[in-house]
Amino acid sequence: MYFSFVYKTLHRVLEPASPSCLWTGVRDSPAIALTFDDGPHPQYTPQLLQILKKYSVSASFFWLGTCVQKSPDVARAVYEEGHWIGLHGYDHHPFIQMKASVLKNNLERTQAVIAQACGIDLAQVQKEVTDVRPPNGVFTSHTLDLLQQWSYRPVMWSLITEDWTQPGLSVVVQRVLQQIKNGSLIVLHDGYYGGGQDVAAIADQLIPCLLEQGYQFITVDRLWKQKFASSS
Repeated sequence: MYFSFVYKTLHRVLEPASPSCLWTGVRDSPAIALTFDDGPHPQYTPQLLQILKKYSVSASFFWLGTCVQKSPDVARAVYEEGHWIGLHGYDHHPFIQMKASVLKNNLERTQAVIAQACGIDLAQVQKEVTDVRPPNGVFTSHTLDLLQQWSYRPVMWSLITEDWTQPGLSVVVQRVLQQIKNGSLIVLHDGYYGGGQDVAAIADQLIPCLLEQGYQFITVDRLWKQKFASSS
């Protein structure tokens, strides 16, 4: 898990230096969040939705605008089932390589296709769909300043499995079970860039194990509320 090792090393430096980011939930609560990047996908995401419904679990999805355009019916199903929606950019292009005007347009374009696919007023989407996870988790302080200036909320993660390398179902599940703790913000993938083909099976094995351990699944929005409450 090379990326995971590097990320954990950087995490100790980046988290305290980036307080505007959501990295994790509170440690005194068994609440955790399942998040999924790179979707929606016409096959993998509906399979995943069936598993989430089976266990009555709410999750958070960070969408690519181009994928929403390809699978609007799937996007609408995710929204109508009450899951939390965030932005992952329009086409998975690194934010740090974009000029400010291009990045702003990239996010607004993604919001626009979400509004169209889900049948929501654009003004409502611009107000409510403001959580942003940079592709590959790569950002600079300037990126965060821009997101804050535009009233977006940057979201990272605290538990990564490298599921996109397709290490196998049992490996991904074990990686989560070995690292899970109160407040964990877990990232998996249900899209086109690897890992999605196993995501439903992963969730089907993982969720009951975590429920048995006493964990409660909440959305990214509720993690933000926990963060604000703990800092007040």
